[in-house]
Amino acid sequence: MEVLGIRFCSVTREAAGLAGVLDALGLPRRDMTDAASPGSESAAFSGAVFPAGSGWIEVWPEGPELPAGILLQIVVDDAAAFAAHAKKNGLDPQGPVDAHGERIYFLQAPSGLPITFQSALKTEPDGNDEE
Repeated sequence: MEVLGIRFCSVTREAAGLAGVLDALGLPRRDMTDAASPGSESAAFSGAVFPAGSGWIEVWPEGPELPAGILLQIVVDDAAAFAAHAKKNGLDPQGPVDAHGERIYFLQAPSGLPITFQSALKTEPDGNDEE
């Protein structure tokens, strides 16, 4: 079992301002602004991803489908093995869910912090993802 990277996700009303701080720090931005109106001053901020080493920082505006909060994502080599280890140590990971090419498990820390751990789905020789 190995941790390959960490991702940090913040969903907040102040998402555009937070993205501005990360811009000012010099982090490269993969902008998620509406492609229908690039460069438009009226284009709504719809989120940004800042690649950072083996992980990234995600910043999203709060909305009806995305409540405010912070999420810690731990990228691992084998999410199923991490889930078994977590259960052995008294935790109750939920999942898995396969999405975006990853197998994902979910936990909530006593502080309320949502934590996910996920690993890339392996592609079988027949071209299908693992089940």
